[in-house]
Amino acid sequence: MNKKLLILLAGLTVSCTKSDKSSRASSKAETVQSDGHEGHRHLDNPDFYYTCAMHPEIRQSEPGKCPICGMTLTKFELDDDETSDHSVSQLAEQWQCRDYPDVTSAIEGTCPIDGTPMIKQAVLPSAGEAIAKVKLRKSQMSHFVPSFFPVSTMKMTKNVRLLGSVLQSEDKQSTIPARVGGRVEKVYIKSTGSFVKRGDPVLEIYSPKLITAGQEYLVSRRSFEKNGKDDFKQLLAKAQERLELWGIRRWQYESWYRNGKVPRQIVVYSPSTGIVQKHNAKVGGYFKEGQNFFELSDLSEVWVEMDVYEHDSSIVKLGQEVQLEFSSAPGKPVRGEIDFINPILDSESRTLKVRTTIPNAEGALKPGMIAEASLTVVFDGKPLVVPRTAIIDTGKRKVVWVKLTNKKFEAKIIHTGFESEGYVEVKQGLKAGDQVVMDGNFLLDAQAQLFGGYSDMTRNPRNAHPH
Repeated sequence: MNKKLLILLAGLTVSCTKSDKSSRASSKAETVQSDGHEGHRHLDNPDFYYTCAMHPEIRQSEPGKCPICGMTLTKFELDDDETSDHSVSQLAEQWQCRDYPDVTSAIEGTCPIDGTPMIKQAVLPSAGEAIAKVKLRKSQMSHFVPSFFPVSTMKMTKNVRLLGSVLQSEDKQSTIPARVGGRVEKVYIKSTGSFVKRGDPVLEIYSPKLITAGQEYLVSRRSFEKNGKDDFKQLLAKAQERLELWGIRRWQYESWYRNGKVPRQIVVYSPSTGIVQKHNAKVGGYFKEGQNFFELSDLSEVWVEMDVYEHDSSIVKLGQEVQLEFSSAPGKPVRGEIDFINPILDSESRTLKVRTTIPNAEGALKPGMIAEASLTVVFDGKPLVVPRTAIIDTGKRKVVWVKLTNKKFEAKIIHTGFESEGYVEVKQGLKAGDQVVMDGNFLLDAQAQLFGGYSDMTRNPRNAHPH
């Protein structure tokens, strides 16, 4: 009987102990979770508190476990003369229709269009608005050695590197035609692909019509030099004009006059420079006036087509000077001007085609050669700038930390423009003279995340990464 009584008393004691512990833990969790900042107001010691790294809204005056995730709480000490300040004002809330996001309301309700429940959305902070504040403790300041940059104006330039290739100019396609009918007696150009310079002999032609015109020139010139009459002068001028229209050069018909006769086979010279694309002339072939002996790709001028990446496409303008270098001619830069910008962006490469035309009188540049180009762009005005290292780019927003006092810092969202030589243009969010943190901004960012300093983290504590 006594043994049964002892067992019953022991069971009641254990049950009471467990119930008491469970009640204390439940009461503590309820105190913390009933209000995201309830622990703030009921801390026994204002000099320190214990918090959870994963749930910074948990603040207790005694060590223990996080009532949400069970992690060991971390001690956070405050300065004797300061109150910790890691937060900013809550973001405003609004409600909107799920299928009609333009329809919004300041209070919860149903969508007036389709009657569905409205969903809650946070109003995102605008540029220049403080989204976090951090006040460092004395113990932290000994390890925090930041560098600052005063927001200032600067004349911005950008050097854009481009890669291009040489193309034959479509404006310079040319032919060597038969300007007078005749038979081909000799061909100097061997095959397709041969390079021809302006003034090179291309073939010899037998043309009775051309020979007759040459003899008329000889007669009219002799008559003019003998009599000097205006009639013979006019005949001479017409004879010269006819020969030149048929492709005969001045020194050619003057040599005929010196020799006193017109040769049976007359040499035809190339009027342009280029590569033979079509070789139509064959010995013994008859050609009518207007038929082509050869078709050339004229390389006296060539195109250099370059690719501009999408993020630089808006700063490239017609008339801008570009400097080119070719691997085939090292150390010999060539200058050109952008004379064409393709209005359509290549959807696969995400690049924009731009082009410049450069002289190539010697034919040294061949289609297909690679060109390295540089384009220097000078921006208008003097915008506000900050160093690239001062910006924390999360992909969704760009944040800088601004110095308020030696211990206080706040994070601001900024809108940026172009980047130049390590500096970034600030469109909105900062003013001249603001001291932004260059080295140490990531430490402040980590501090704000750890203790729920970001406005959207304070509003939604379960958001582990506010960016």
